Amino acid sequence: MKPVLFVTGHAPAYRVGALARLHERELIELALFGGRLAHGGAVHAGELPLPHRTVRPHELFALAAAGGYRAVVCPTGGRLAPLAAWAGARRARVPLLLWASLWAHPRTPAHALTYLPLRRLYRSADAVVTYGAHVSAYVRACGASNVHEAPQAVDNDFWAAPVDRAAPPPPGWPADAAVRFLFVGRAVPEKGLAVLLEAWRRAGLAGDGAALVLAGGEAPARALASVPGALWLGPLQPAALRELYARCDVLVVPSIATRTFREPWGLVVNEAMNQGLAVIATDAVGAAAGGLVRDGRNGLVVAAACSDALAGALTRLAQDAQLRARLGEAGRHDVRSFSYDAWAQGFSRALASVGAARGRW
Repeated sequence: MKPVLFVTGHAPAYRVGALARLHERELIELALFGGRLAHGGAVHAGELPLPHRTVRPHELFALAAAGGYRAVVCPTGGRLAPLAAWAGARRARVPLLLWASLWAHPRTPAHALTYLPLRRLYRSADAVVTYGAHVSAYVRACGASNVHEAPQAVDNDFWAAPVDRAAPPPPGWPADAAVRFLFVGRAVPEKGLAVLLEAWRRAGLAGDGAALVLAGGEAPARALASVPGALWLGPLQPAALRELYARCDVLVVPSIATRTFREPWGLVVNEAMNQGLAVIATDAVGAAAGGLVRDGRNGLVVAAACSDALAGALTRLAQDAQLRARLGEAGRHDVRSFSYDAWAQGFSRALASVGAARGRW
């Protein structure tokens, strides 16, 4: 059987397991065209566990058109790559599946030029595979008709594994803190760090024995100078980050919508839930809009860019240990269904809908 050509810019480490699972099910070949690595995360080190090739964007047309594949999957990202893959699939007369992540189109002059071509891709694709219900609603509004969901996933077994709680904590660790809130992300506007720091100051939780732990990227020293009870740890390797999750109580994902970005998902949510953390997320976080974080079930969802609402959620969880525990255990259970198998099954359903699946459905 011919493989499926799976076009993507990179194979980041957090995605390789899902791609390998899809290869087991459907027989795929990656075509990696490079470009900017979106959403953070390191590129996979070492040999990829599935067939792959590195191509330039303009080479995708000839590759897809050559007739060596039974279907083509392409992303919405990349300037030339989606159009080249689309045209090649049409020349080869094989189904085209569009892998979509946007749930709001960026509002810049450059992105305005891509709006109409992208809408045409949504409408003309034989199937569209999305990150979740929030992206599905958006692409349907743009004219997509055959839409399937492949829920965002991490290596649940790795992130849920027990950690050595006797290991030495990081330098400056707030060992005596009654509650530890955690932020993991880059210090860029769309991650909402400024909103979180303002909410933390307003809540006044440092005076009640709570701590705010921040990890990832470069520390915004000026912004942190006036924040009591805050510790910035910088970037961490996966095993160290897993240990950090285990040492904390609540993950806070305060992302906001900007002209250029709306959080497609936020895989830190999946990671932290595997360690039993309660989650506070804004309604601009894809993991909340897409159905993983459910208000009152496994976390609290608040309005984006509203420091008062975020301060209220911080205070509520700081004062209610039973609520933290209940939300954390529910998250630990719920995240198990957001697996590599579920992600691969979403693509298999899309392939089956266009008569290109390898197995029976």
